[in-house]
Amino acid sequence: MNAGGAVISMQDVRMVFTSVDGDRFTAVDGLNLEVGSGDIVAIVGKTGCGKSTTFNLLLGLDPPTSGSVTLLGHDPHKEFDYFRSKLGVIFQTDRLLPWRTALENARVGLEILGYGDKEQNDIALEWLHKLELHGFEDAYPHELSGGMRQRVGMARAFCLAPEIFFADEAFGHLDQSTARRLREVFLELVTESKKTCLLITHNIHEALEIGSRLVVLGKPGRVLADMETPTNATRAEMAEFEDRVLDIIENNEVVG
Repeated sequence: MNAGGAVISMQDVRMVFTSVDGDRFTAVDGLNLEVGSGDIVAIVGKTGCGKSTTFNLLLGLDPPTSGSVTLLGHDPHKEFDYFRSKLGVIFQTDRLLPWRTALENARVGLEILGYGDKEQNDIALEWLHKLELHGFEDAYPHELSGGMRQRVGMARAFCLAPEIFFADEAFGHLDQSTARRLREVFLELVTESKKTCLLITHNIHEALEIGSRLVVLGKPGRVLADMETPTNATRAEMAEFEDRVLDIIENNEVVG
């Protein structure tokens, strides 16, 4: 973790859901995680390991059953309004409004925050161009490819100049070539802005491409391993690291 301190902190977090029949299900149990200022952290794990629940807790959509969740020193559930413009979220699907152009979609958050029309357009155009969408500003979502729509969704998040970026399976629905290029662009822009980023994915290769740190979650949601990702590694070394991560996930045991 960087010297800037914990921007994201989850301490002894437990999340229990109760069904309409009264059955109780523990999705997260004893989760401890800290992410420092400027860190780019990727979270991986099997389906059902609590990744989505963790994401919802961080966004303040649910309060934990016990333990504490803080972002920038504030509780995202109790102080939801504090985080307006402070969080940039890139979802699995682009979630664009079909009746609005790329430019109009990119500036949605700025409209909500009360920016003037000219400033909205200037900021949105800047990010659309950075995301290689010059010439498509007036195109509607149905006129764009899946990768282009996801770029508009990314531009919408970057327009807010947030302090924290969350990416939830943001590239998993795209073809391999498009996903790889978007990951490169995303990492370049996040690194350039020196913002904190948390990526949640089921794809280990994707996690290693983006994250400088890899957190492996196991069932029920808890940290099995927290590792620095290899730098300047050969293909063989990277493949060996991926195999190690897979073994941790399959064994579902905490690694010291």
